[in-house]
Amino acid sequence: MQCRQCATSLEKPGDYCLVCETANCETVVVEVGERRATLTFLSEDDVVGETDVTTTPEDGELSGTQRRNFAGRIADEVRRKRPEAVFAAGERDVVRELRSQVRYDVYRVPEDDPVGEVLERRDRRDLEVVEKPLSEKLGGAHSTVIGDREGVRALRTVAAHPHVKKVVPGPIEAGGGGARGGVRAKVTRADGNGNVRLLVRDGSSVQENRVVTTAMDRETGERVREDLNEALADAELRA
Repeated sequence: MQCRQCATSLEKPGDYCLVCETANCETVVVEVGERRATLTFLSEDDVVGETDVTTTPEDGELSGTQRRNFAGRIADEVRRKRPEAVFAAGERDVVRELRSQVRYDVYRVPEDDPVGEVLERRDRRDLEVVEKPLSEKLGGAHSTVIGDREGVRALRTVAAHPHVKKVVPGPIEAGGGGARGGVRAKVTRADGNGNVRLLVRDGSSVQENRVVTTAMDRETGERVREDLNEALADAELRA
């Protein structure tokens, strides 16, 4: 493949051109399996390339090293492209490790047809991206957060999403459910304005937190809700 700007021959399709400093791929879609990850490179609505990264699963103490190395090789392929966005589906542990190794936001997409889902999202109106530090997104009069550090981590996970404007902690109430160990969190169905609620449970107590998003209606709010629940699942906080 040649660079679309200066026609320099690229080592791999979709690579960033170091000669004229032009990106030849805006989006990377990563499908992660147990032994293989397939990376698809998109330029607008066109697939400009695809590559596989393979690994051999390990057991016991070596599994963590194997997972980091697998994610590292995927991250190397992503960096070659310098994309605007990265979408991922598949093995959560590897995707979580990939997030820690790249500077790009990595968005979750369904596993059934991740490339098709990303292309379909292009046809929808893009949502505004909120570029604020987490400290400015977290607010409200209720300074107490359920679940101590894990509760705060749930709120921060949601607030870190680029389409979340603000997370307003609510009061802590006694719930009627059983006292399941650990903090669990879930984002509820979007309202007509595209905003959602973050429910955080700790034992029999529950806290309902208001989440203001950049979505403009229920449909786009549901997209954000799905992303947020996936992020909570990746953080091992999903109820």
